[in-house]
Amino acid sequence: MMGPYGYGGMFMWLILIVLVAVIIWFVIERSRGNENGAGQARETPMEILKKRYAKGEITKEEFDRMKNEIES
Repeated sequence: MMGPYGYGGMFMWLILIVLVAVIIWFVIERSRGNENGAGQARETPMEILKKRYAKGEITKEEFDRMKNEIES
């Protein structure tokens, strides 16, 4: 058969390979996030307000009121 450990030995290697792959993926994604976040300028309050209105989080009246407050 497969020796004294049977299929358990192969299963443990598979788990180890998957674990290492997940750790590598996490490190790469984390480093990408730092590069993107550091290079971007901060959003202005008006840009944030426009995005909220576009998503439907606020009404037209709320948008106009907040826009006037930002501009004044």
